[in-house]
Amino acid sequence: MKNSCRLPARIVAAIHFEDLSGADFERLVFAYHCRSEVWKSLEWYGQVGGDLGRDIWLVRDNTLNETICIQCVNRSRLTFAKAQGDVAKVQRAPHGLPQIFRFVARSTISAPLRDRIKGHVLSLGVDQCDLWSGVEFEEFLRNKTESLLKRLVEGEVFPDAESDLKAVVRSVKPLDDDEALRSLARIFQRPAFYTPIYRENGWGDFRQAITDTICALGTGMWKTRDGDFIDRVPMRHQFKSASVREHLQTVELSLARLRTKYDELVKAGVLQHCACDDPHCTVFTLDSPDAAQELERLREDALNAFRMAYPDFELPSW
Repeated sequence: MKNSCRLPARIVAAIHFEDLSGADFERLVFAYHCRSEVWKSLEWYGQVGGDLGRDIWLVRDNTLNETICIQCVNRSRLTFAKAQGDVAKVQRAPHGLPQIFRFVARSTISAPLRDRIKGHVLSLGVDQCDLWSGVEFEEFLRNKTESLLKRLVEGEVFPDAESDLKAVVRSVKPLDDDEALRSLARIFQRPAFYTPIYRENGWGDFRQAITDTICALGTGMWKTRDGDFIDRVPMRHQFKSASVREHLQTVELSLARLRTKYDELVKAGVLQHCACDDPHCTVFTLDSPDAAQELERLREDALNAFRMAYPDFELPSW
């Protein structure tokens, strides 16, 4: 006779954001964004006061250079008057209005309040307005940055200075392969991996992006095209799963083939530098449809290999 006893349900206790001070709540929001996406600029204005509604100001590292203003609302409830006042402050700030305005609250946010705030923000010309309740923010934390959450819940205080907090975020190791893969996926969030080949013209940057990604996979050092350090990412040999390590090795080999094909096209004159006299110019021309298709195929081979390791991987839509 089979044992019909069921294991007791495991309940994950909710995060008590109300136990955090306003500054600590901002720290957590800043740390989450620092860890979860790729940014050209990430500034924490709220730590020094006089932020003019800009607790955190972000610029995405993509072709659109999207600006995001985050207002952290560590109150028992978010009101329309509070949101309206914060947006008005941002309008008067040097940056002006961002493309995306995001409220991160510790409280719940009703549907009518969401609609009212979004309607007001969008009426001012902002492209997008996000409102994260405490429950939603908690789920984002658990999904993408569990290791940061664990560190905070266990009582280790995050530092005050922005530079120190960024260093802490970089030093926190992922809890498991899934979180490590989410962290590693950021290295592919750059135009070289999602711009259609025939629309690419900065081919010098394209090659550098491929080289930087190969380096990041092998050494964990993730850098900008100019060689500036961005962050540490998990190296492929640090993953526990042998299958994941094998897929990541395939990614690295596929990227190496892509770079080799690029060099062959340059050598054969199929991919030609423009006629300007600037030695630092990265503009090339590619007039061969077959060559473009081959580069697309090789790039897709590398991305598919990464999807084999991390099925949830998605690139920005062009």
